[in-house]
Amino acid sequence: MSKVIIKKLSKNEFKEKGIQKWQIWACEASTFPWEYTDKESCYILEGYVDIELENGDKLSIGPGDFVVFPKGLKCVWHVQKAIKKHFIFD
Repeated sequence: MSKVIIKKLSKNEFKEKGIQKWQIWACEASTFPWEYTDKESCYILEGYVDIELENGDKLSIGPGDFVVFPKGLKCVWHVQKAIKKHFIFD
């Protein structure tokens, strides 16, 4: 299985990907399990999330992070501060 990719984008990369046209998803502080049935790319606008992967690894994402979740990934989202993100499924 592919790894989760977290990176910062330049303004040009943000524009090239058309992120501002992607759908927006928001969630209050909460904890829930999630499985990615498709690859998801997202850009965090606000909020903070700790993500616990099946293998025990933990990741943290926040504003300005561009994240790619691979298809088939199972994890638990721990939304620490209400999150808002642009997203698209491939």
